[in-house]
Amino acid sequence: MTSLPSSTALIDRFGRKVDYLRISITDRCDFRCVYCMAEDMTFLPRSQVLTLEEIYTLAHGFVELGVKKIRVTGGEPLVRKGALDLLANIGALEGLKELVITTNGSQLKSLASQLKESGVKRINISLDTLDSDKFKAITRTGDLQDVLEGIQAAKAEGFERIKINAVILKGRNHLEVNNLVQFAVDNEIDISFIEEMPLGIVTQHDRTDAYYPSHLIQADLAQQFALIPSIEKTGGPSNYFKVAGTQTRVGFISPHSDNFCSTCNRVRLTVEGRLLLCLGNEHSVDLKAVLRAYPGDSDKLKQAIIDAMLIKPEKHEFNIHEQPIILRYMNMTGG
Repeated sequence: MTSLPSSTALIDRFGRKVDYLRISITDRCDFRCVYCMAEDMTFLPRSQVLTLEEIYTLAHGFVELGVKKIRVTGGEPLVRKGALDLLANIGALEGLKELVITTNGSQLKSLASQLKESGVKRINISLDTLDSDKFKAITRTGDLQDVLEGIQAAKAEGFERIKINAVILKGRNHLEVNNLVQFAVDNEIDISFIEEMPLGIVTQHDRTDAYYPSHLIQADLAQQFALIPSIEKTGGPSNYFKVAGTQTRVGFISPHSDNFCSTCNRVRLTVEGRLLLCLGNEHSVDLKAVLRAYPGDSDKLKQAIIDAMLIKPEKHEFNIHEQPIILRYMNMTGG
């Protein structure tokens, strides 16, 4: 066991600096997206889930160790009672430069102004289709109109940036990529297209057949838009392009076709309190156990976080052509 270093930077054994933490505050969601969870999900009992106070304590520890950006995720984070107060507390942490959130948009119509007041700077909104019937089929329970009204509410609050995240599946929504970019352009927001992550067992589609790589999306978009390569980064894995003549950026998150592991700067805290060192591996440390075994001992907690950097793997092991080696669903991991 090493002693707490004088430097607060978290550096893994491959020399990558970790300054971005994604925190899942709930595994629950009001949608049941086909690529994210099973239709009849069994959610965690309360005793296995981090309390809001524990989440704040962990966020505080990470910021003291040099984390500059925190993204709050779920499930759907805004369905958790007390989420807004938690966001405000995390947003006030000295040293944190950016607090952002990923949401399905269902709650934004009523909560956008409170999110802005809590210190959230940017919002990512999951939106895979603009067709209401397809939206219902993909989300199983969602209402497209609620999300569209939520996007308008968020725009009215003036967040620094709003971005749509779209998971593209061949045969389900791959023909809509141009419509989605046009929607982003019309609303002066950004959009990222995501290759499906092979997490959990899905039954409604074959991932090999549904795989639609980023280069095919770019080719589809080139029929309607001029995409200009951009050097802009947001701390995440998106490779960005500017849509010529607009303020909209189009990002591509390509875990299969364009591996981005060499520049990975992030770790994930699951709703169970596991520090997940890689989305595509099971390397993890149980920080909930540390918190509950040594309540109030911030040095013990920070030491566990520092030591965890030694097991952060070099790269993920995703293989779209095989059954997943990662059996946890995306809602358990944090979207």
